[in-house]
Amino acid sequence: MRSALAVVLLASVGACHKEAKAPPAPPPAEVSVVSVTPRTLPLSYEFVGEVQPTRRVEVRARVDGIIESRPFTEGSFVKPGDVLYRLERVRYDAAYRSAAARLANAKRALARLEPLLQRNAVAQQDVDNARTEVESAQAAFDDAQKNRADAVVRAEIAGRVGRTLLEVGARVTGPGDLLTTIEQLDPVYVVFRPSSQDLLRWRQDPDARALIRPGSALVVKVVLPDGTELPRTGKLDYVSPSLDPATGTQEFRALFANKDLVLVSGQFVRVRLEGFERDSTLAVPRRAVQQSLGRQFVLVVGKGDTVVTRDVETGAWSGDAWIIERGLAAGDRVVVDGVQKAAPGQPVHPVPLRDSTSSVAQTGGPQ
Repeated sequence: MRSALAVVLLASVGACHKEAKAPPAPPPAEVSVVSVTPRTLPLSYEFVGEVQPTRRVEVRARVDGIIESRPFTEGSFVKPGDVLYRLERVRYDAAYRSAAARLANAKRALARLEPLLQRNAVAQQDVDNARTEVESAQAAFDDAQKNRADAVVRAEIAGRVGRTLLEVGARVTGPGDLLTTIEQLDPVYVVFRPSSQDLLRWRQDPDARALIRPGSALVVKVVLPDGTELPRTGKLDYVSPSLDPATGTQEFRALFANKDLVLVSGQFVRVRLEGFERDSTLAVPRRAVQQSLGRQFVLVVGKGDTVVTRDVETGAWSGDAWIIERGLAAGDRVVVDGVQKAAPGQPVHPVPLRDSTSSVAQTGGPQ
């Protein structure tokens, strides 16, 4: 009886051991990877730019006087010759008439004396004095005529006129008083300032160095404050010969057509430069780069398909790819999708990345 009971107990213990056996381990998590290979990548740079008029003229009166009228509308467009201000010109009209009378009298006196000189009826000195008087009267007449015309202030260039600084009834003391300004807005300049680090990098590359010269094939684009891209490109037309000592930057200027007046003087925009390239470059899709506690890293599938963490130093962007300056080598398999399932030190099942983003990483972005 006892031996039978012992057999039953041993059988029960064996059954419990079978039931407590651990379940089989799950298969390795599937992750999408890209194999890093050196390639030529297009580069673009972005800077803050400011819109400036191609010409900005200060409107000043050449003579003094009281403003009698201001025919223009502030902010409107004017053409060369359009009247902007009319100054009181009673004094200038009177001076003009006086100078005209003096000139006419001098000419009549000379006309009477010259025939008499031929008959030796007058002295040569009298005729010379008469001729001098005509020249002096002519100079006074020209000056009076100019002052009379200058009492009407006209636009010198075509463009948008600004706010008036002196209104009707104000006294203008002469050229020292600024009346308003006119800005030419088609075309316009967009001024931007690359950093000294960017300039140094460009000058070390012969191809990039050729692009940062006025008139080069560099493509300059503008992104407006609302995020839309201006549907036309500009051309680099000026590069400052020296750095600004206060900021350590160099002024670049691009010329843009602006018939629709989308670009406004004083507006801040983003300037995007395209046309640069970089040879033998390693890059990965942007989402493959992780950031934590001030460091950047990627997950790499190493030997035995085991995940390891690799700290990296990133550079510029190229399309949807992020250039890796340090931390990766050619042939490394970098995890792009499935990083949440990939734990360092654990095996994974890597598969090639097949979405559209991988093509950017593999080809270096759209050309």
